[in-house]
Amino acid sequence: MCALTAGARGRRVLVLEKANKAGKKILMSGGGRCNFTNLYTEAENFLSKNPHFCKSALSRYSQWDFIELVKQHHIPYHEKTLGQLFCDESSKHILDMLLAECAAANVEIKTLVDVCSVSKPGNFRLSGKIGSSAFKFKCKSLVVACGGLSIPKLGGSDFGYRLAEQFGHRLLPLRAALVPFTFTDRFKLLSEKLPGVSLPASVTVDNNTFDENILFSHRGLSGPAVLQISSYWREGKTVLVNLLPEIDTAKLLIDAKHAQPRVLLRNILARQLPRNLVVALQSLWWPELADKPVAEIADQQLEEIGRQINAWLLKPAGTEGYRTAEVTLGGVDTDQLSSRTMMSKNIDDLYFIGEVVDVTGHLGGFNFQWAWSSGYAAGSNV
Repeated sequence: MCALTAGARGRRVLVLEKANKAGKKILMSGGGRCNFTNLYTEAENFLSKNPHFCKSALSRYSQWDFIELVKQHHIPYHEKTLGQLFCDESSKHILDMLLAECAAANVEIKTLVDVCSVSKPGNFRLSGKIGSSAFKFKCKSLVVACGGLSIPKLGGSDFGYRLAEQFGHRLLPLRAALVPFTFTDRFKLLSEKLPGVSLPASVTVDNNTFDENILFSHRGLSGPAVLQISSYWREGKTVLVNLLPEIDTAKLLIDAKHAQPRVLLRNILARQLPRNLVVALQSLWWPELADKPVAEIADQQLEEIGRQINAWLLKPAGTEGYRTAEVTLGGVDTDQLSSRTMMSKNIDDLYFIGEVVDVTGHLGGFNFQWAWSSGYAAGSNV
């Protein structure tokens, strides 16, 4: 985005790409259909030490601007849920669109580039290898769009952060975000019995709550609501999961006791929750009541089980880390960047954009929109 924007202004642009092809993260995103933006993009959808920093870039190049570009290239798309826009067919259409725009702007892209050193005696000087051949380049402006540590198999590394520090930039603490939780306690034994079980739930850490699906896995807990809340979770914190956010479960059980006194507790709950989850919870919370009709269960016990279902307290041991994290939280301190141009306040003509910056979006197309918006901001100024 930065390259095509700068190229369209008549700038001579060279993209140095570490991977063997451009846009690998685009290709794998959204299950191969690329959740390329979100209809409801606002500053509130981003985490940053400075929550106002992203506003300028997002307003200058909004989700509507990117949607218009998608329409110009006749790419069919649809809204999935919560404003998330996906390609109807393949994420390759988004990559092809960006490459076509780069080609039209005479942008040159070199792949398999390993940058070994960067210095600035006047102009920037870069050296390294392209494949097996050594190179040296000189440029007036340098844009760092290296992404973060997430998904190292696609090229995620700390290169952009090291470069920032080399030029005197502060880094805010880095951590994996939009990532599944792992467990080592009794919950792990339960989750191992429920791989693939998914259901809508409400997940809370501190005062942050997300209402989306959760997914049980062999390693612990995943799904959109869990990925969202992982950005707010810290080691040692407790996660509250409400398995029936629209229902007062204690009241449901008491009412069922009066209406159907001979029914089993698990059969009442199986009308609202996946049966295999109910059976697993039964073994965890009320094994001694498994074969008792609700008429024989004290109201106090039913109320306690209802409360557990509406406020299940879990303590993750950790997360799956950068291997599966969709983004890296933290990064280049925005206090040292211009919010209008993304240029460094320390070094003229040095820019940082995208994930390497301390701006991290929620799940749902927001991180791509930050890439487009921050890229446009820098590309309009280099």
